[in-house]
Amino acid sequence: MNLILTVFQIVAPVFLLAGAGFAWVKLGFEYRIQFVTRLAMSLAMPCLIFTSLMQTEIAPGALSVVALAATIGYALITLAMFVLVRLARLDIRSYMAPLIFGNTGNLGLPLALFAFGDQGLGYALAIFAISGFLGFTFGVWLVSGDGSLRNVAREPLIGATLLGALFLWQGWETPAFLTRTLELVGQMAIPLMLLTLGVAVARLQPGRLGRAAWLALTRAAICIGVATIVGLWFRLDPVAFGVLVLQLSTPVAVTSYLLAEKYGVDSDAVAGLVVVSTLLALVILPLTLGFLI
Repeated sequence: MNLILTVFQIVAPVFLLAGAGFAWVKLGFEYRIQFVTRLAMSLAMPCLIFTSLMQTEIAPGALSVVALAATIGYALITLAMFVLVRLARLDIRSYMAPLIFGNTGNLGLPLALFAFGDQGLGYALAIFAISGFLGFTFGVWLVSGDGSLRNVAREPLIGATLLGALFLWQGWETPAFLTRTLELVGQMAIPLMLLTLGVAVARLQPGRLGRAAWLALTRAAICIGVATIVGLWFRLDPVAFGVLVLQLSTPVAVTSYLLAEKYGVDSDAVAGLVVVSTLLALVILPLTLGFLI
């Protein structure tokens, strides 16, 4: 009973905030998703990443190991998903990127924070940075055939990650007044991302839900299995291990749908994957957390 209550206390705020965004749209209220997303990804998230890395008590070496483990994890997941897509005779451009990259930002960061505290958030940010870099390069290339390192270099998230890592490595800190300001701005990030997740799901028009269901279940099993194997191989400490499994097994990211829309692939099918995998996460993520805690 205590374990069930603990898991509920972790996941409830996440899904309640996403549910609030969903209800907001269904009630007919305005929500300018492009503005809010830009605010979160260009200002709030970079501030959160920078201050969290600057102030984390995690050793730089430990963060590097988790980042390497995540990179290898994504490589193995990519191979597994390629085999799955080929065997199922699915379109690579439509399905590969959504099956590889999960919602490590909107869902992964708050869940890691609530489940594992500030240390968990630090590890989750490192994995989020790896996921973002691979998504903006390899992921975009899969969908469009033209992933660009130049575009990645322009992303504030990447700059904030590199700057935060530099401050962590050197032991530097910004002046107190600036740190407090950056922290206040960064505190907007998680609520904004969760509300936006609910709004985005509410506006999707999913298709091929039967296919999406078995793909989402297969994807979850593969991601959890790969993350567990990699975590054990690297002998990660319990918090790092838990965050790695959690982040790599998050449901399909809404950004996958946006990319599908932008580059003219089967966006209805991708929307189905987003909706079904997010709904399944209501069951899969609590069970995963119950195992990890």
